[in-house]
Amino acid sequence: MKNALADLYDGLAATYDQNRGRFDMTEVFEDFYRRLPRPPGEVLDLGCGAGEPFAAAFMDRGWLVTGVDFSPGMLRLAARHVPGMRTLYADMRTVAFAPGRFDAITLIYALFHVPRDDQTTLFADMFSWLKPEGRALFTYATEEYTGQPAFDGHKEFLGQTLYYSHKTPESLYRDLQQIGFVIEARDYREIGGETFLWVTVAKPPL
Repeated sequence: MKNALADLYDGLAATYDQNRGRFDMTEVFEDFYRRLPRPPGEVLDLGCGAGEPFAAAFMDRGWLVTGVDFSPGMLRLAARHVPGMRTLYADMRTVAFAPGRFDAITLIYALFHVPRDDQTTLFADMFSWLKPEGRALFTYATEEYTGQPAFDGHKEFLGQTLYYSHKTPESLYRDLQQIGFVIEARDYREIGGETFLWVTVAKPPL
């Protein structure tokens, strides 16, 4: 799945770059930023893509940003748009960081490309990587986007057929709580003509 999807995103890079203004996430970013306890700090942007808008917004506010993506084409765009961001060419499912390193983690329009059977392990990794009281924000596909309560298949996006996978929201929330996260927000938002579930979770204090 990794290589095929990465190749598709390499092919999508130019089209994505031309359409990035279609997705205004200012309100989402500001809502998440208000929840962070110790700004500025260090943020991990998983599936960072071209680095906009989240990585760029954090850097504008003095944060250290590490971006992870498995598409060389997207990372080339990130080098252009957010040159100060540290980037890693890697699969988010296998990348490793020290426990308690990050104040925040974002996973924007990327988690739904991870097979649902792998998502719980990734959430556990994110919990480990966060500092106590750190927050994570991610976008999750639901029936509103795929037309099915749970989904594992393909859909078209900007002329490319991409892999999507998700559980039901109830199963998602149960996984997060079992790992130890506190769910702070779960909002359905329509952005750029698409509706996704946006979830903010917190790692409890020590």
